[in-house]
Amino acid sequence: MGSVILLILVAVIVIWMIGAYNGLISLKNQTLNAFKQIDVQLKRRHDLIPNLVNAVKGAMDFEKSTLEAVIQARNQAVKISAGAAGPEGMKQISQAENALSGALSRLMVVVEQYPQLKATGNIGQLQEELTSTENRIAFARQLYNDTATQYNTKQQQFPTTLVAGLAKAQTAELWETEDQAERAVPQVDLSMKPKA
Repeated sequence: MGSVILLILVAVIVIWMIGAYNGLISLKNQTLNAFKQIDVQLKRRHDLIPNLVNAVKGAMDFEKSTLEAVIQARNQAVKISAGAAGPEGMKQISQAENALSGALSRLMVVVEQYPQLKATGNIGQLQEELTSTENRIAFARQLYNDTATQYNTKQQQFPTTLVAGLAKAQTAELWETEDQAERAVPQVDLSMKPKA
């Protein structure tokens, strides 16, 4: 009778360990997939940027520094994305992409100052595609952070933490906004007073 209870107890523990291990592996793969979705959207962004730069280049000869900053930031982001191995390189990729976002923002501000550029259908279409891509990137980052948080939480919870080593679970880095301009709270003035 005692050996039957011991056998049932061992079976329950083994079944639980298999379930916990498979759960961690599933979350690990979901986190990797979510990271790859960011990668797909970043590639789309990287492919759109040269088209936008070429479209505005002729009309913005004296804004060369802005265009060069965008091109340099894009090339750096592509280089880091190619060299960084998955979610482990999240911090490097995040920094490069934040720099690219800043350069793109400056370019969009400059483009807004040229009504003849905005009137060009090609520029407007590229801007719209880039905006759509930025939204997709934001959603992909959110999905990644949600999945990575779930994965990190699961591997830290007891008793699953006992199986985390077997599943080779490592804490996944979260995508963070490091650009202080993006973190700043926007100032809204609805007073309708003329600016001095």
